Parts: sequence; C-alpha cells; structure tokens
Amino acid sequence: MARRRTTTVNTETSGTTGKRNPILLAALALVVCAAGAAGWGGWQRYEASHDDAASFAQARDDALAAGEQAVQNMNTLDHKALEQGLDSWEQSTTGDLHRQLVDGRDDFARQIAETKTVSTAKVLSGAVTELDQRAGRAGVMVALRVTVTAPEGEPAVKESRLLGTLIRTAGGWKLSALGQAPVGSTAG
Repeated sequence: MARRRTTTVNTETSGTTGKRNPILLAALALVVCAAGAAGWGGWQRYEASHDDAASFAQARDDALAAGEQAVQNMNTLDHKALEQGLDSWEQSTTGDLHRQLVDGRDDFARQIAETKTVSTAKVLSGAVTELDQRAGRAGVMVALRVTVTAPEGEPAVKESRLLGTLIRTAGGWKLSALGQAPVGSTAG
C-alpha cells in the first residue's frame, strides 16, 4: 500500500486576522465623497452656464445699464466741454438717431455755445420694457432728473421719463431712438 502524503497550508497571515486598516477606510471614504462633490458641482456649473434664463437675465441687465447710461449722456452737456459732450452723444447712439446728431452737430454746438448752458442728468430709475435677444433689440424706460444751469438765474430742474430703443452693435447696446414717455391717467 502506498502512503499518501498530506500537506497543510497555513492560511493565516500574522497581524491581519479579519481587521481592516481604519485610516485607509477613512481616506477611501473621503476620496469617494470628494469625487462625488466635484462631479455634482461640475454638473451644476454646466447647467447654470447653459441656462437660458441666466443668459436672458444677463442680456437684460446689460441692456438696462447701457440704456440708462446712454439716456444720461444724451441729457448731459456742458458748453465748456462741448466737443467732449457731443462725442459722448454720438458714441451712445446708432442708426437714424446717430445720423441726426452727426448732421446737426455744428448747428447744435453753435446754439449751446451762444446760450452757455450746462445740463446735467441723474438717472432716478430705469427698466427694460422689451428685449429680443435674437434680433438684438431692446426697449428701456428711464426716469431722470435734469438740471439746466444758465449763466444768469437759478438752475431749472425737471424730472421726466424717456423711452429709448436700443440696438445691439459690435460696440454694445446703443440708442437708436429716444423720446418722451407718454403721461396719462390710469383713471377709467
């Protein structure tokens, strides 16, 4: 009879009898949490940057800021800095309004130089009344206080509401039309 040989294999390793390293587990958990937070944050940022509402709000804010500034520019003029003021008017406008200002610049400059007036405008409030991003058109209503000072006499102060039409150009939003807002009664 042949003898069978048997060998025993020791499967125990010294010091690791079923216990895991707690520091390694904590580090692994932190890595998983950090990866999850980074992924979630990236997704939120992607959604925000591709959100039409955010894009519309930014375009509205840009149009309003440009419209308020342009209306203020168009109502501010100092006879001592006439060329600078008229340049500001032209830089704030486009289209027919711009052509009218350029064509009438010399006559207007002569009138202001003769009267020696200074007009300053302060925007009281403003709102976008319409916005068409695709067409690059916007409407604004701006309330402002204009003070006109002549060489003699007291300054005249007038508050008014103006309606402006803006066109988006390569240089930003510019006024293409400006007029007095109608004043009416809300009583029926």
